[in-house]
Amino acid sequence: MTQDRTASPAAAKRRGRRTRRLVISLVVLVGVLVAADFGLAAFAEHTVSQKAREQLQLTDDPSVTIHGFPFTTQAISGDYSHISLSASGVPIQDLKDVAVNAELTDVTAPLSDLVHGNTDAIKIGKLEAQVTIKASDIAKIDPLTKIEDLRIEPSSVSYVQTGQDATDSSGGQQQEDQDKSKAGIRVSGDVQIAGQKIEVFCFAMIELHGTSIDIVPQRLQYGNDKETTVVPQAVQKALLPNFKASIDTGSLPFEVTPTAVQVNSGSVTIKGEAQNATFSGAGAGR
Repeated sequence: MTQDRTASPAAAKRRGRRTRRLVISLVVLVGVLVAADFGLAAFAEHTVSQKAREQLQLTDDPSVTIHGFPFTTQAISGDYSHISLSASGVPIQDLKDVAVNAELTDVTAPLSDLVHGNTDAIKIGKLEAQVTIKASDIAKIDPLTKIEDLRIEPSSVSYVQTGQDATDSSGGQQQEDQDKSKAGIRVSGDVQIAGQKIEVFCFAMIELHGTSIDIVPQRLQYGNDKETTVVPQAVQKALLPNFKASIDTGSLPFEVTPTAVQVNSGSVTIKGEAQNATFSGAGAGR
């Protein structure tokens, strides 16, 4: 009877060694391909970041993330589903420390252009951006410069207008359905009254008009939301103009059209969007 060598222990060991070598080779190959993919993505992100730094006039490279895996298939086709960009310290008009966050979708960027740093060819199907202005920048806008230690907090529209939050039928605070182009804001700081430095809280509306945001003061009080002391009308009339200001954001990055304004603790955020934008339009107006 002929011996079946394929069933021998030695043959089985040889097959096992070949299988292990094959698996190891495949793992190494996959690792090399993944590393190459991430390397190419990092190169593309670095290229876009450097161009964004140049166009936004920044001292440091902004953060750029090209989402999706594998990157190589996107690069070959030149179509990218989602790119994120964030930068701080962006100068816009008289503002010097603006934060910009942008989400780019349906982006077309030929690989040859990216390799050669030609970001002018990048086309953006849809772009959503947020521009955040800190209180320290807002404090530099006339006539707000007269207010020492200027601080910003959000406030409800009802409280700005009436001194009370709107309530529903059950007595709870009513959810406001308001126009996103305006919001309530509380601006506080120290002002000089009759030779004395007094902390004053101004409740105002902040309204979006084109590329400008206007702070329109409504009333003043000493104390805060919980402990209210109304400023006499004669004093309010004299002080309210010190809290009225218009902030020109200029041409926002990426040719974004402002659509909403939001008040945060210590800052104001303008939100906007654009369709069929170009990367060459990233630079803000000066």
